[in-house]
Amino acid sequence: MPIPQTLIDSIAGVKGFDKEAFIAVHEHGEQVTSVRFNPMKAPVPAGLPLAEKVPWASHGYYLTERPAFIFDPLIHAGVYYVQEASSMFLEQVLTQCIDCAQPLRVLDGCAAPGGKTTLLQSLISSDSLLVSNEVIKSRAAILEENCIKWGASNIIVTNTDPAALGRLEHFFDVIVVDAPCSGSGLFRREPEAIQEWSEQTVQLCHQRQQRILADVAPALKPGGLLIYSTCSYSREEDEDIADWLMETFALESLPVSIEPGWGIVEVQSERHKAFGYRFFPDKIKGEGFFISCFRRQPGNVATVKPPKRSLLQKLSKNDTAIVQPWLQAHNTVQLWKQNDMLFAFPAVLEKELLTIVDNLYVKQAGTVLGKIAGKDLVPDHALALSTLVNKETVGVSLKKDEAIQYLRKEEVTIPAVPKGWTLVQYEGQNLGWIKVLPNRVNNYYPANWRILKTYI
Repeated sequence: MPIPQTLIDSIAGVKGFDKEAFIAVHEHGEQVTSVRFNPMKAPVPAGLPLAEKVPWASHGYYLTERPAFIFDPLIHAGVYYVQEASSMFLEQVLTQCIDCAQPLRVLDGCAAPGGKTTLLQSLISSDSLLVSNEVIKSRAAILEENCIKWGASNIIVTNTDPAALGRLEHFFDVIVVDAPCSGSGLFRREPEAIQEWSEQTVQLCHQRQQRILADVAPALKPGGLLIYSTCSYSREEDEDIADWLMETFALESLPVSIEPGWGIVEVQSERHKAFGYRFFPDKIKGEGFFISCFRRQPGNVATVKPPKRSLLQKLSKNDTAIVQPWLQAHNTVQLWKQNDMLFAFPAVLEKELLTIVDNLYVKQAGTVLGKIAGKDLVPDHALALSTLVNKETVGVSLKKDEAIQYLRKEEVTIPAVPKGWTLVQYEGQNLGWIKVLPNRVNNYYPANWRILKTYI
């Protein structure tokens, strides 16, 4: 399907736009596939068809072809995430504009399916907080799944309207808004998006973007960063939003250093000369993308206090004694209980945790550990995929076909191992739990995550 002429006309004057090259790259239809590895879990595995590194991303790689990711057990183990290369440029924006070694409070405001959340988590320190919010319930479930697979304990997944986030006045050091947009930057990867694009859609998205930004802006600390991005080429959704932000809030635009060989186009908005970075697929190896960064002017900081009473309880000594053998000996987490579910969260972030739970609808906080039945822990899937699980826990290594069987939640045949809870592993990475009983093996892979497609 051809690119809409109205889009071509509307971006004809945009810096860096080359009409012939732009149309040609879409007509060619080349598919660029890239992945980003999880630095907490493993070195780069040998099984993927790797090409060169993504130049602006520490852990990003292009692939020579797109494999059937669903049949790679390592993606289910959270060893890597399939992410569009252009959006990985968020790493450069964040690391150039703030010291990621210091403790930060970070909000990913439009977070599903989780690409930017998992990228942010890899960049910030372990004693930093990452709140990952998605307003749409079904998408929030996908976000939660991807965060569990990533395995970090300093993420809180929320499912709330952006207006609720704004009640946390001056709470966050960094707010990232990868805003819903008209999607013109995805035309090559998703040709069906062309049918949904219109000038009216651009205007509707422009208004929605303003509403989201206005809702979350009060939560940004004076001196904090607001990072705004879209996968649209339209100025109405990019430079015009940047101008609106500077007119509406006390923000200054921040430039980002780029290498000439990267092919990224630096632009400035018409009215306030806000810096932005646009990615054209005929100039870079990736899809269409725009990103801009702002710093809020310094000023007095409001303090959001944690509640005096909370729905959360710290674990009792008896329950802690049951749980601790399942965890690595040297950890820095506090153990919590909500109803009958136990979870772990960084101890240094106790006040932040209580504040978020008091103000937002939380889908998951930290690493869910499981439930206590009698004097035993029934471990949760999240514990198996986390970096907290005790490395001495009994595990069984499966070959690929066997691992796929497990991920399909089918019965698996394993070598003789002691009775009880056992980690299922593939190439040294945890996939989940089984329970070995005297006459059978129970597969505890989450039913709603199981592979449904026929293995090829």
